[in-house]
Amino acid sequence: MELFTHGEPIADTKAPDGPIETRWQRRRFGAKLVNPANRRKLTVIVVGTGLAGGSAAATLGELGYRVKSYCYQDSPRRAHSIAAQGGINAAKNYRNDGDSIQRLFYDTVKGGDFRSRESNVRRLAEVSVEIIDQAVAQGVPFAREYGGLLDTRSFGGAQVQRTFYARGQTGQQLLLGAYQALERQIGLGRVEMHSRHEMLELIVVDGRARGIVVRDLVSGEITTEYADAVVLASGGYGNVFYLSTNAKGCNVTATWRAHRKGALFANPCYTQIHPTCIPVSGDHQSKLTLMSESLRNDGRVWVPKRAGDDRPPREIPEDERDYFLERMYPSFGNLVPRDIASRAAKGVCDSGRGVGATGLGVYLDFADAIDRLGRSTIADRYGNLFEMYQRITGEDPYEVPMRIYPAVHYTMGGLWVDYDLESTIPGLFVIGEANFSDHGANRLGASALMQGLADGYFVLPSTIADYLSAGPFEPLTDDHPEVVAARDDVADRLARLLACNGDRTVDSFHRELGQIMWDHCGMERSDAGLRKALAEIRSLREQFWQRVRVPGDGEGLNQALEKAGRVADFFELAELMCVDALHRTESAGGHFRAESQTAEGEAQRDDDHFSYVAAWEFTGADRPPVLHREDLNFEYVHPTQRSYK
Repeated sequence: MELFTHGEPIADTKAPDGPIETRWQRRRFGAKLVNPANRRKLTVIVVGTGLAGGSAAATLGELGYRVKSYCYQDSPRRAHSIAAQGGINAAKNYRNDGDSIQRLFYDTVKGGDFRSRESNVRRLAEVSVEIIDQAVAQGVPFAREYGGLLDTRSFGGAQVQRTFYARGQTGQQLLLGAYQALERQIGLGRVEMHSRHEMLELIVVDGRARGIVVRDLVSGEITTEYADAVVLASGGYGNVFYLSTNAKGCNVTATWRAHRKGALFANPCYTQIHPTCIPVSGDHQSKLTLMSESLRNDGRVWVPKRAGDDRPPREIPEDERDYFLERMYPSFGNLVPRDIASRAAKGVCDSGRGVGATGLGVYLDFADAIDRLGRSTIADRYGNLFEMYQRITGEDPYEVPMRIYPAVHYTMGGLWVDYDLESTIPGLFVIGEANFSDHGANRLGASALMQGLADGYFVLPSTIADYLSAGPFEPLTDDHPEVVAARDDVADRLARLLACNGDRTVDSFHRELGQIMWDHCGMERSDAGLRKALAEIRSLREQFWQRVRVPGDGEGLNQALEKAGRVADFFELAELMCVDALHRTESAGGHFRAESQTAEGEAQRDDDHFSYVAAWEFTGADRPPVLHREDLNFEYVHPTQRSYK
């Protein structure tokens, strides 16, 4: 079977031409508005309540739209954004160390290995300064210096201190700020909240997104919900690898349902491997634990110089240690971007110098920082992270170095959107990690929270009005043919899963799929490995539909049924990820092809052939996808060999 076919090019027609410094301002002015009285006649569905979805629903409610918010958790504040640790970027230049909107723009485009849109990234850098003011006004307890000013710290990929933080709980505190804004709108009756509901299908009528099909995860009831526009803020798809830093519930179903209905899926192979995670300890694990990148501010990464040196770390003298990031990248040292740090850690472990029982680990050592700053200062900065590490590993990082190893973390791919954050299905908007738009081939640390809140608080509320100005659209009823078809598709899929009655659990299939993906579409990809992965995934997917066992029925709480539907989508996504990785015969950011590297082992881009967004069209589970290319043009940050040395 052929891997894919070629389709017509695609272009973002919403971003204005002209000076990049004024594009966002001119787009906002050129967009149509909806007057306050008419907003009350318009309904918007928002799927997901993380930083992007929570802030969007709260802001749209405050503007006067009728909002329906959905999440599969028992509370909006349980969204995975709450797990983000290290911080949020903003070009405030409080340190007076040379930061600016232009520098944040440059660092982000470079950090993404020149595979992101200039217009989107420039807007993100501009809006970043407003996010901090918004969060402070909400009472988010950012760390402050002795004099009361907001404190900042460094993150990978930047030589300035632009990352605002709340110890190791930045995501939690920002999410609680968005949550309280959302709850206020719920209390005022402007937002209708539906927790423990999972979106299982998108309703498209006359070419427009007009609603969703959801399942009540407690009662099992399937209902159809209608709106004038739908916003997906359902996060990323890192759990396709089974072991990742994502919460176990994170999945791709909402965006994959939209993809099957016609929304193009962009750059699915761009997966971020985070360098600072607690290493795998055994087959019993169902997820991995992130240790914030902020720890690399004061922690030094090293391994023994001699392969097989299994002495306790404190018994290894300085001259027998290899601080390999400082050696390899003297300009940035331990604060190189995540993709580069991860590959470097894998390299030293592959050479036999890894630490720990498995040899898949490197040390993150705070001894120098404790000697220089004192234990109390380190505790003030990272205390909750140190406590978490000690509880999980039984080791005290104040006394012995942490052991870390790369793990799947964030996905830069997602549904294709234009400058207005609208997908290829009119009326379907996609925000936060669910879209592909801002990070290119590698996300810089502390930029996920920035993008989620930028999209939800500032970008979407402006751009969605341009679409909604043509509404309200024709009311829908449950007997509309497209509504009936969408609901029947959901019921048929659930019935098919329940009818399998096989001999294997959902988790056993998910774990096997994840191992295939990690081995062949993880930190390093090759032509032979990806082709092997495709064959194994297709075989395993066929077995899944024959042998999976989903106990119980669909008439109530059934977590096995929930997981089965999500894993079925992961199988189809995994194939597309491998096809995308196979077709892109270059290395860029989180996509590292073994055949495309420099003499020093660094990623080797091929700008002549691959300076584009790969946007994929779904044609059927057993038919080749169609590739649509969006050319990337660089007027302000010219692509160069990416170097942090």
